[in-house]
Amino acid sequence: MSEESSKYFDRDLSWLSFNKRVLEESGDPSVPLYERIKFLAIYSSNLDEFFRVRVATLRSIADIDKKKINKQIGVNPKQLLKEILSEVNTQLNEFGRISREELMPELEEHNIIIYKDEPLIKKHKKVTKQYFKSKVLSYLQPVIINEEMKTPPFLNNRALYFIVELNKTGDEEKEPIYATLNIPTENLPRYCQLPEIEGVYYFIHLDDIILHHIDFLFPGYEVISCSSVKLNRDADLLIEDEYSGDLVEKIKKQLHSRNIGVPSRFLYDSAMPQHVLDFLIKTYKLQEEDIVPGGRYHNRSDLMSLANPSESKLEYKKQRPIEKRALENVVSLFEAIEERDHMLHFPYQSYDYVLRFFNEAAIDPYVKEIKATFYRVASDSFIMNALISAAKNGKKVTVFVELKARFDEANNLMWAEKMQQEGVNIIYSIPGLKVHAKMALAIRETEEGKRGFAFLGTGNFNEKTASIYTDHGLMTCNAEIAKEMNKVFMFLYKRKPVEDLKHLLVSQFNIVDRFCELIDREIKHVQAGKEGHIIIKLNNLEEKGMIDKLYEASKAGVKVELIVRGICRLIPGVAEMSENITVRRLVGRYLEHARIFVFNNLGDQEIFMGSADWMGRNLYKRIEVIFPIYDEEAKEEILKLLELQLADNVHARLLDQSYNNVALPSNEHEVRAQSDFYKWLKSREVESED
Repeated sequence: MSEESSKYFDRDLSWLSFNKRVLEESGDPSVPLYERIKFLAIYSSNLDEFFRVRVATLRSIADIDKKKINKQIGVNPKQLLKEILSEVNTQLNEFGRISREELMPELEEHNIIIYKDEPLIKKHKKVTKQYFKSKVLSYLQPVIINEEMKTPPFLNNRALYFIVELNKTGDEEKEPIYATLNIPTENLPRYCQLPEIEGVYYFIHLDDIILHHIDFLFPGYEVISCSSVKLNRDADLLIEDEYSGDLVEKIKKQLHSRNIGVPSRFLYDSAMPQHVLDFLIKTYKLQEEDIVPGGRYHNRSDLMSLANPSESKLEYKKQRPIEKRALENVVSLFEAIEERDHMLHFPYQSYDYVLRFFNEAAIDPYVKEIKATFYRVASDSFIMNALISAAKNGKKVTVFVELKARFDEANNLMWAEKMQQEGVNIIYSIPGLKVHAKMALAIRETEEGKRGFAFLGTGNFNEKTASIYTDHGLMTCNAEIAKEMNKVFMFLYKRKPVEDLKHLLVSQFNIVDRFCELIDREIKHVQAGKEGHIIIKLNNLEEKGMIDKLYEASKAGVKVELIVRGICRLIPGVAEMSENITVRRLVGRYLEHARIFVFNNLGDQEIFMGSADWMGRNLYKRIEVIFPIYDEEAKEEILKLLELQLADNVHARLLDQSYNNVALPSNEHEVRAQSDFYKWLKSREVESED
């Protein structure tokens, strides 16, 4: 074992361990049936992106000189690819087992049938024929592959196709002819609901509707076999420092390349005849490592759209967002913020308060200026529309839009151009530097003069994802925080260096040094015979320098409790290295997305929150903002949240030294952090009303 592998988990294998945890949730019988199906969909979607980005990247560097590879990533990419594909294959087998042996039979127990091999009921046969001829045919594009073609028919990234083996009718030699046939899931529902019969609900895959009528598409031919395939292509735009010229124009030109990237995975139906597979390998010049056998149906992320026509108990009971009475019973949100800081917890509490912040800023006659940064926003964003209204109302509105947010480049560009046309000052991406901070500042005239009213968050300004991601936001008019936010905005607008930060932790400037100081303080407390304790919650923990700092704290005797959703390169529980460190993963009905940092400080806890994971890119190659929590009530809420998450014995798992997600010992008292925190917050609001 190399020194590297003995100190750090591999990044990609660690991520696969996280996705395995998602898959495990789909096999948990205590989770409602349709939620389990959604976890299958999430697993599939996650894996797709992993192949499109990470596997594609490894493939692209696999032929570089070995010494350079070892220096850059510390591992042989070819060997790592083998380990990745082996683990993925194991997980996909479990995926198939859960779907086949657990979820589909349970659907049938609730009178929900998804047709597969069984013959269609007469009534459904008529309906599918009509649907095929009136709707499906509009989108089908059968293409015969012939020798005269210079290149074979192009397979779009992530799109579904049939590879059809044909013979000409009456051809005695029966030379096989091949064709591609698209399955138009981007235009039509993947799961088509058929008429209910005697209390039984029926669905059929779009794929199978096409299969039932495939002879209609190839007149003069006999269909010998028909197998489904899907191709993943490299989807990372890799916008780097060396790009010159107008970055906006470069991104416009590059967006189309997402669908023509090099192959990273060719997924095929394992029942495909070998001679058909051999033909595809030769025709599409596929490499052995590109080819991955799968089941009959690909793009299982489409399971997310499978309708629940039956009982509501098959899904989680809807949780109505909790009203925050301190913000409900006020005429002006800004007046409430003047009185004290307010912490919001999404989706437990309503995201409407964030929308209200922007809406009030847009119409409040005392608000003269609004500044904000955006990384990902909704396609029909209320917030962006509010900023347009603010500009039309005569306010100075300046918005930084990050155009390099992976897979959201087009949407961000659309909004940036729309706002610019309506009078909003748009600041575009900084070449070579992503801006991931989530912050907004409204400058308002008060009796004491101009005052900054701020919103700082752990998640994106996106009202759609706020209903499924757990995030937190702080509303404050702390003058020092507003002053330091202005310094960050000045850097984004005019590249003026950020100096003399005493409250905010900002990547590129003071974030690493400040985190190290806070860890060192806990180490000193232990060395003085007192208690040292750190709690950190992240999406990803990858940066070796910060991992080494946590190892240092552990060796000194500091108790370190980590909650890490995804990648975790830190190996916990190793004697004389990390024996005082535990790592938990929490996967529940909501996606854990917040970053929280608690340093015990002898009981006078310092709490920080923000946008930054501990990855090299976040700490050194982005602009991230971590903000302090000073309000005592807000501190109490955050500490309660972490207390429940560290006590969760249903949806939490401990990470061991072999990438495994280990279930915690069960007892009579079940702790379900997400639902228990919702109940706790709700009870506080009831108490405040009384």
